[in-house]
Amino acid sequence: MASNVPLWDAAAMLTAGLVLAGIAAALHVYIFYMESLAWTRPSTRAVFGTSAEDAETTKELAFNQGFYNLFLAVLAGLGIALTASGADDVGPALALAGTGSMAAAAIVLLLSSPAHASAALKQGVIPLVAVVLVVLGLATS
Repeated sequence: MASNVPLWDAAAMLTAGLVLAGIAAALHVYIFYMESLAWTRPSTRAVFGTSAEDAETTKELAFNQGFYNLFLAVLAGLGIALTASGADDVGPALALAGTGSMAAAAIVLLLSSPAHASAALKQGVIPLVAVVLVVLGLATS
């Protein structure tokens, strides 16, 4: 017997999207740490595949790029917090701005540097799914 009860309701999709947005934000805070605070450390260089010389040469660029990641994480986190506190308009909008920008940046990385496809997917899939779920949650409410 078929049921007319949807597998996921709007609130569940929105909640799942915001949880994924939080995971994406946490990942981007970690990327901030690696790029802005630990760029020249051997463990970070191993992750990014850079030599000590290259890391030293690019540390100012990485420092700046790390802050971009931090600001996207803050934007998504603020959106999550505002949504949780009942700001049902600005909260999801900020969460979408943060996660949408994360996903878009991952697409740029993928298209501009196919050799970094793995990194692009690691950075982009979770925020992209968050965007889809938040939009579906909002559209079906």
